[in-house]
Amino acid sequence: MKKRIGSYPRVRIEGGGHAVVSQAGAVLLVETVRKAGLDQAMSTALTPWRRPRAVHDPGKVLLDVALAVALGGYCLADVGMLRAEPAVFGPVASDPTVSRLIDTLAAAGPKALHAIRAARAQAREHVWNVARNAAPDAAGQVIVDLDGVLVLAHSEKQDATATWKKTFGHHPLMAFVDHGSSGSGEPVAGLLRPCNAGSNTAADHITTAQLALAQLPKKYRRGRQTLIRTDSGGGTHEFTAWLAQRGRWLSYSVGMPITHAIHEAVLKVPPAAWTVAVEPGGEIRDGAWVAELTGDVLGGWPKGMRLIVRKERPHPGAQLRFTDADGLRLTAFATNTTGVPIAALELRHRQRARAEDRIRAARATGLRNLPLHDTAQNQIWLEIVQLALDLLAWMPMLALTGKTRGGSPAASGSASSQPPPSSSRPPAAGT
Repeated sequence: MKKRIGSYPRVRIEGGGHAVVSQAGAVLLVETVRKAGLDQAMSTALTPWRRPRAVHDPGKVLLDVALAVALGGYCLADVGMLRAEPAVFGPVASDPTVSRLIDTLAAAGPKALHAIRAARAQAREHVWNVARNAAPDAAGQVIVDLDGVLVLAHSEKQDATATWKKTFGHHPLMAFVDHGSSGSGEPVAGLLRPCNAGSNTAADHITTAQLALAQLPKKYRRGRQTLIRTDSGGGTHEFTAWLAQRGRWLSYSVGMPITHAIHEAVLKVPPAAWTVAVEPGGEIRDGAWVAELTGDVLGGWPKGMRLIVRKERPHPGAQLRFTDADGLRLTAFATNTTGVPIAALELRHRQRARAEDRIRAARATGLRNLPLHDTAQNQIWLEIVQLALDLLAWMPMLALTGKTRGGSPAASGSASSQPPPSSSRPPAAGT
């Protein structure tokens, strides 16, 4: 270990098998913290909650828990895996100190949440600037996917309620920046809700979208450089109206439920108006067609909204729905994007399914359970989970290229507590 720069010591990786330590792969995540400036940003943001003569910095304590979650932890006590390797992670707070900090931040409520989120937004902008062509905005547009996730609870935790699936727990509404097919997802919002919160609650969608947009650099708040994408849970008049009011700088692609009016309009579409759907490579999607609906079916919806429907042969064995027509599965979405073929718009909306992969990753990274009792405490835990997912998304952006991106963040080899010669020290991630 060399003299600490920031919150964490610098270490080197070697394959000789000497001075082996556990969790050596976490060195990449620690380097990501350093390269992103997240340690300094968190330390500054949480200064108001640092007690006089405190030994541990609140910002580092929270980051230590996030690192433990990124390494597979699912409760506060799992920070103990970092405590065992001070040469890699530096001084790590005790379990009571960690618990007291979570209680303190939970008691501070929105003020603490705003501080944590502001630090994440600051680090995110820096990471995207450093990553350049590997950043999710390299194509000139940022896509934000909103989706809900059921988190089961096995105890009487605050605000845990029964679900429509006859389970029990919470129903957070999450937002992820889409990194495309070759990358992971980057969490930009997490709104903790009870399990009886509706999938199509417009107020929650608006709040989550606002939180997500606040995480993006300000330059994406003009020129329709940001796309909000949701499933049919976002297909409400209130949410689409809110999106339409920001149509000058915000694009949207929102799933729509198949209502009776849409169903009747689909039956009136002439065969010549249907266009074949396409796959990402440009090839034709077999057994799928798209068309744009106009006329009375748009009555009452925001001006400039386009309604596009797809009909497709269901997969073998799939049960037909009441809203299907002529044996074909119907799906619809609304958008305000113009000048793009409807087949390309439908493909763009269909790729929202990647959000399901982001949710599976979140479940494996601390979101399979909310470990604390109070809602305010679990909202802090949700921010910790997002910090862990941030690091797991930023590390390949900064350190990996080509086919290696999207692989496991764990690095091979072992970590040594001896500093490397200055001429052979590996560059920090992203340089």
